[in-house]
Amino acid sequence: MALASCRPDSSECSHAYHQKLVNQVDGEDALSVLRNQQYWICELGSFLCTEQVDKIHPPFGWTVRQVFEHCADAERIFGYRILRAAAGDSTGLSSWDENHYADARFGLGTFTNLITELGLLRQSNLLLLQRIAPRCWSQTVPVDGAPISVRAMAWVTAGHLAHHLNIVEKRCGVAVQRTPSM
Repeated sequence: MALASCRPDSSECSHAYHQKLVNQVDGEDALSVLRNQQYWICELGSFLCTEQVDKIHPPFGWTVRQVFEHCADAERIFGYRILRAAAGDSTGLSSWDENHYADARFGLGTFTNLITELGLLRQSNLLLLQRIAPRCWSQTVPVDGAPISVRAMAWVTAGHLAHHLNIVEKRCGVAVQRTPSM
C-alpha cells in the first residue's frame, strides 16, 4: 500500500500551474520533502547578508525579503486549504493575488524573524498533515474552480517553496546544503 503522502496522480491536481509545482520536487513522500525544506529555509537564510536580502536583483521585481514574505503568506494559505479539504469542506476557494498581499505587508519585521516565521508555519503545516487520517489525503476542495486533493496541496506547498528558494539561491549566487547530513 502506498503512503498517503505519495505523489498525487493527475486527477488530484488539474491546474497546470499546480502540476508544474509538483513536478519541481523530487522524492516520493511529501512529508519527508516538507521536513527537509525546513532545513533548507534555515540554511539559506543564514547565508544571506542584508545587502542581498534588501536588493532587487533584476529582472525580478521583489527583494529577497519580499520573496520570503510571499513564501510565508503562501504557506499560510496552503495550510488553510489543506485543513479545509481534509475536513471534508467542499466549499470552493478562490485563487489569491500574491501581489495584493505583497503590497499590503512587505517590509515589516526583521529578516531573522521572517525566517523563523516561515519555519514555524512549515512546522505547523507538517503537524497538520501528520494528524490527517490516510483516507483524507485524497479528499478534494475546489480552488479557483478546479478540485485539488490534500495530497496534491502538500506537494504544491513543497514545489512552491522549492521554486522560490531555487531562484533566491541563483539570484544571490549561493548554493546551500538542502538536507541535514545523516
